Amino acid sequence: MNVFYKLGCRIFQKVMWCAMWFLPWNQNKGTLSGSGSVKELPKFLKDKGFKSILIVTDGGLYKLGMADPILAACEQEGMKGCVYHDVVPNPTIDNIEDGLALYKENDCDVIVALGGGSAMDCAKGIGARVARPNKTIPKMKGVLKVGKKLPPLVAIPTTSGTGSEATLAAVISNPETHEKYPINDPVLIPRYVVMDPDLTKSLPLHITSTTGMDALTHAVEAYIGGENTGRTKKDAVQAIRLINDNLKKAYDNGADLEARNNMQQAAYLAGKAFTRAYVGYVHAVAHTLGGEYGVPHGLANAVILPVVLRAYGKSAHKKLAKLADVIGLQGETRAEKANAFIKWIEDLNASMNIPTRILTREGEQLIQEERLPKMIEHALQEANPLYPCPQVWGKQEIEKIYRAIM
Repeated sequence: MNVFYKLGCRIFQKVMWCAMWFLPWNQNKGTLSGSGSVKELPKFLKDKGFKSILIVTDGGLYKLGMADPILAACEQEGMKGCVYHDVVPNPTIDNIEDGLALYKENDCDVIVALGGGSAMDCAKGIGARVARPNKTIPKMKGVLKVGKKLPPLVAIPTTSGTGSEATLAAVISNPETHEKYPINDPVLIPRYVVMDPDLTKSLPLHITSTTGMDALTHAVEAYIGGENTGRTKKDAVQAIRLINDNLKKAYDNGADLEARNNMQQAAYLAGKAFTRAYVGYVHAVAHTLGGEYGVPHGLANAVILPVVLRAYGKSAHKKLAKLADVIGLQGETRAEKANAFIKWIEDLNASMNIPTRILTREGEQLIQEERLPKMIEHALQEANPLYPCPQVWGKQEIEKIYRAIM
């Protein structure tokens, strides 16, 4: 790759790091936590003067009755509540526009995201369109393109992994172009967060595992990147420690509320870390798999993470060795410790039946050769020059990652 291109990426990242100190990060104004806390939300909002709630969720959670306690509490408090429940796993522009129409029809003044990252991304997109009614979602793609205060956004995570309850990002899919891209702006950080471990105790095993590995990816990529602060390092380290101690426990026993609660905290801390320090090439590649083939984001991250970390080589050894120390892994040198940390990730994946390749359900190759050039291009457009990875990569390096997981 051209040395001047690499230098340009690093200069851009340094400028962004300096600019970050001037952005409005303190969007969160309060949290509710503990078993049953979701039922307290309507009164909490009513006391702050809100009157009409739009709940944004997916069809599966809606059929399970996850929104019912909130709606019942709304009725009890004399508030209006409505539900948009058609969010798809990789939320689309159409999802956002449909949710926006329901928001307007019911004169809503607050948006409640109930679910995993998809519901939260959709809710953030709806909020962005409320704030910028004359600006389409594609025009808000990238960094600091919203620029206006959103209506109050409440995040209620039902998985422990996306960290969307703490982040400035909304990832949206465009079905027409098969593109999946982030909108990044501090105004998208939810104003209130509800962490109720009861909502996560019945998660299927594969959701518990892949969302947990999603949180781990957020923490690791944030930590090894070049735009850290003392706060983001602390949050990332604490998240990794909590994941090491609790993810397998939550996987083995879904009713372990202590492990579930700790995983919620881990996801939140990892979200806080990466929304300030950014992610890296793992996410850039994972987003293309979601946009092109609908691969669940947590699964993609889990498979790609150890592959990318190994590909970084010596450039990531120092920080990965420190993470190995955090969870008590042994090694005589930085390289040994770094490789032990990567092996720990691979072993954790294997213990939860996460595969080492991205394949079809029948076990055949999913990624098609003819679509690979476009995916490589999209991954690079997302990552460069924004993501402060240990190395600046070009097409050849990204192609190697795809071929390693095909």
